[in-house]
Amino acid sequence: MVLDRNAVTQEVPIDPETGKPYLNTVAAIQVSANGVGSEVSPYVAQAVEVIRESALPQETNALFTNVEGNLDDVLKVAGEAAKKLAEQGYRTSLVLHMDIRPGFTGQLTEKPKLVDEILADKRAK
Repeated sequence: MVLDRNAVTQEVPIDPETGKPYLNTVAAIQVSANGVGSEVSPYVAQAVEVIRESALPQETNALFTNVEGNLDDVLKVAGEAAKKLAEQGYRTSLVLHMDIRPGFTGQLTEKPKLVDEILADKRAK
């Protein structure tokens, strides 16, 4: 399968394990408890732990935990992270931003590299 980063559509690969389309998704997930005071880090840490225990590639920054995987897996882990707090009785907020791009994988590392290359080319001119 040949990928064209500039194409509007891509061929959708089939997951050999499930026989279903593999919809690669990069997502930014933010989960927090509401009404618990000004310091929410202990609650955020519980949600991040759920995400880190998943098999999905992930990285945590100051605002989000970014994950990558098949759409169904990303949605599942986002729900599980939110449930971690909600099932303790906390009012829970979930912010989920996703880029679903069939055919592409490894985008957690490839997207930043591409931006760096574009900026380096711009500086070289």
